[in-house]
Amino acid sequence: MSLVNLVRMLKAGRQSPVRLVINKIRTKEDFAGKIGQQFEADSLEVLQYITNNDSLKKYGVDSNTMMTLIIPNSYLMWWNAPVKNILSRFADQRDKFWDGKRATKAAAMNLTPVQVYTMASIVEEETNKQEDKGLIASVYMNRIKKGMKLEADPTVKYAMRNFSLKRILHGHLQYPSLYNTYQHTGLPPGPIATPSINTIDAVLDAPTTDYIFFVAKPDFKGYSNFASTYQQHLIYARAYQRALDSLILSRNK
Repeated sequence: MSLVNLVRMLKAGRQSPVRLVINKIRTKEDFAGKIGQQFEADSLEVLQYITNNDSLKKYGVDSNTMMTLIIPNSYLMWWNAPVKNILSRFADQRDKFWDGKRATKAAAMNLTPVQVYTMASIVEEETNKQEDKGLIASVYMNRIKKGMKLEADPTVKYAMRNFSLKRILHGHLQYPSLYNTYQHTGLPPGPIATPSINTIDAVLDAPTTDYIFFVAKPDFKGYSNFASTYQQHLIYARAYQRALDSLILSRNK
């Protein structure tokens, strides 16, 4: 559109709709940047709004749980929509999403929708294999029931805001943050990413297992081995470590 036509459109009170597509977003800063790129609102203005608990109270969230408003989907909104209207649109979609069967399933798990969303965000970061998602969720549910720490590597990356980490080392585990599930028991204060609808449903439909541990399979195809005892887990973990060491050695030759 030429500048002249743009001015004419604005003077006439007309505007173009924006199709906002939400896939995976990890941080509030990323969300604010995405809104700032596609809407009239400045990203700093958005960030200030979504980190203000007084502003967020009307949506039933706070600065930690704000991202649970966002159900990944495609949204059609006006370009000049204020931040509060954009969040209201997300809140409406959230309420529809959790109305009915999903809320019932969450209650049966003794979890709130926010807690399910938060767990799904960790599962989302753990694997992209749909077949493993429910099993991983069952591990975390079992750890919660036993009062164990989740010890989820993706929460360390989120706490450190270092999403490029390939291996979590002992020093990383000491990073002080409420989001570090190696340091604190239970779920983190909020999600560490926007999980897909498939992942949320995988958590809600997680099978009942006695699994407490999981580790990547040594074939590097992205699937995990699951174990109910630490002894069995060590066998799987050592097999993966040997395969990883061998891979690194072959690449360095």
